[in-house]
Amino acid sequence: MRGGIHFANETGYVFQHAINHSERRKSVDTSYLSLQGKVAVVTGGSRGIGRAVALALADAGADVVVGSRKLADLEKVAEEIRAMGRKALAVAMHNREVESIRNFVDTVVKEFGRIDILVNNAATNPGMGLLVDMDEKMYDQIMITNLKGYTILSQLVGKVMQQQKSGNIVNISSVGGVSPDIGLGLYCISKAGIGMLTRAMAKELGDFGVRVNCIAPGVVRTKFSQALWSNEPMMKQELAHTPIKRIAEPEEIGRIALFLASDASAYMTGQILVVDGGGSI
Repeated sequence: MRGGIHFANETGYVFQHAINHSERRKSVDTSYLSLQGKVAVVTGGSRGIGRAVALALADAGADVVVGSRKLADLEKVAEEIRAMGRKALAVAMHNREVESIRNFVDTVVKEFGRIDILVNNAATNPGMGLLVDMDEKMYDQIMITNLKGYTILSQLVGKVMQQQKSGNIVNISSVGGVSPDIGLGLYCISKAGIGMLTRAMAKELGDFGVRVNCIAPGVVRTKFSQALWSNEPMMKQELAHTPIKRIAEPEEIGRIALFLASDASAYMTGQILVVDGGGSI
């Protein structure tokens, strides 16, 4: 050794150490990402982030139930999941109607007998405008779908998971729930509520082996947010303060959901992961 540096002619130690290190890297266990034997439920699963999440969970081995209002669109996603060799069930449901949510959960439990993963993703944002100009109808439409729907579904599935003594709930929120945008006030309020729902339920359900976490995406290339990303001046302004100079693809959010739904995040609960390319820092 000279100056603390090993040379290759010193009993071959350096070379052998490198081989051992390489072998250890090859044997790294990634089974913690597996969802084999798990049953996952994804709302808003017919397109965009919901579809990407459903496919990511299925690719990791989960059987997946997708729920949304339009059954025909859900069936297309279910067929993609079945093509992966996984079981899939498409169920029409409306996140604004409590009875529809109850029937949805009952259908899943009757078909699969359990629910291991819930991804709350159904959302609406019917219009933009200042808070002072928003009427009661707009308020109810946004809050019932985005917050009450999440809460009721989490309650019902949470009871199933309590009985199982295990489960993962992943709520899809928005960076708007962390940092509001002008013109999206009601939407941002509803998404901030999802963040607190996440943290409150994480505290309540932790003793039952149930984890609850949240993803807060920035702009994602979906039909839902097309009014934003197709607006060139708006996107130029948005990306000016975003270190990663692009918007997200749905599949990138799907991979984050997989992380939170799997044992890779086994020591995480009550957390809000902002996934916005650094735009909020």
